[in-house]
Amino acid sequence: RSPMEVDRAPTAAAGGGSSSGAMAVDAAGGVEKPRFDALMPSEMSGGRPQYRKVQVPPHRFAPLKKAWLEIYTPVYEHMKVDIRMNLKAKRVELKTRHDTPDVSNLQKCADFVHAFMLGFDIADAVALLRLDDLYVDSFEIKDVKTLRGEHLSRAIGRLSGKGGKTKYAIENSTRTRIVIADTKIHILGSFVNIKVARDSLCSLILGSPAGKVYSKLRAVSARLAERY
Repeated sequence: RSPMEVDRAPTAAAGGGSSSGAMAVDAAGGVEKPRFDALMPSEMSGGRPQYRKVQVPPHRFAPLKKAWLEIYTPVYEHMKVDIRMNLKAKRVELKTRHDTPDVSNLQKCADFVHAFMLGFDIADAVALLRLDDLYVDSFEIKDVKTLRGEHLSRAIGRLSGKGGKTKYAIENSTRTRIVIADTKIHILGSFVNIKVARDSLCSLILGSPAGKVYSKLRAVSARLAERY
């Protein structure tokens, strides 16, 4: 009998008994449980490659063309994922290879390319390939408060501050990266840090003066530093 059959027999005999009992029988019998290596992506889904497609907005064509080699190198050489630009469909296409080490690499690469399309710098977006707990969160100003005309323009101005001062202050204190694209706001960072940055941005949209938001940020940042 194979080890798997021997393994299954005590469990079946135990019926409604606890799993710890079955484990004890295994240990007494000296039977070793089978250990399976993780499947390669090429071995999943019947050996068929998996795909991801990322749409390219019209205003990101020129930056994409300029930075193509910086996007291509980490995706193809380090993550072992095929990447190409489909000019007809206007999208970047990603595909797993036979030597792709981990199936999650494909989604990481798709997130990396998507972050670049949203307006993040490559140096910031590439962190999505290296770290597991990074996310991109997006929301619009109208999700927080319905503003029109001059009021909307002033809210966007409050978010950036003079020369981007307010935006940089929030980025540095929360360890996030923020892109303000017209009325859309994108935040790249860890789950906790995104929440802190989003709360600060929402306060600014609702009309809080920058000084008040800074002091609140200082308190929250100190609390986060203590936690870690």
